[in-house]
Amino acid sequence: MTTIPTSARPRAALARGLSEIVLVVSGSAVLVLASLPVDPHHVSDAEAGIFHVLNGTTVLPFAVVWPLMQLGNVLVVPVSAAIAAAFRRWRLAGELLLAGAGTYLLAKVVKGIVPRGRPDGLLTDVVIRGAEAHGRGFISGHAATLTALAAVAWPWLGPRGRIAVIVLVAVVCLARVYVGAHLPLDVVGGIGLGLAVAGLVRLVLGRPA
Repeated sequence: MTTIPTSARPRAALARGLSEIVLVVSGSAVLVLASLPVDPHHVSDAEAGIFHVLNGTTVLPFAVVWPLMQLGNVLVVPVSAAIAAAFRRWRLAGELLLAGAGTYLLAKVVKGIVPRGRPDGLLTDVVIRGAEAHGRGFISGHAATLTALAAVAWPWLGPRGRIAVIVLVAVVCLARVYVGAHLPLDVVGGIGLGLAVAGLVRLVLGRPA
């Protein structure tokens, strides 16, 4: 059987285009719109109401929620890149590292531009589950990081994989409110940042055509 030399094999076609621009524009818009109502000393009645509904529910025990919530931890960035590399998806591994690290750092910048504390410093009757979160609340770094990873991986995934990442992002975002670490707009803003960064990374490095 004749084998084709590695150098002669066609490389997978890459594309950049409208979908990346849509991610950057829509993600940036979500981030800006989520930041507009944010006040360092006050939470709107609507946001407080949504928070108390999610924070006050006891659908799942904390022992189940905690490991799922860690999927938004920054340590997931190198882990996800390592998994992609194990399958020889070198470009995807690089994009995951770049998007994850970039989102993590930019989240710190946003926290400095739009200062707001954690829910227990702004509202009463906040249920804290697990270790108390400290520092500034807007935006949610967990939501931003996982969203960026999911949006970068999206073109590489099949239908089941895409459904899985949507569910995981939703679970992590809801969990951050459930444990009392973030207010609803914190996770919405995080989603916006993650989408925008993923769009930029895909514009630079490309995606499967």
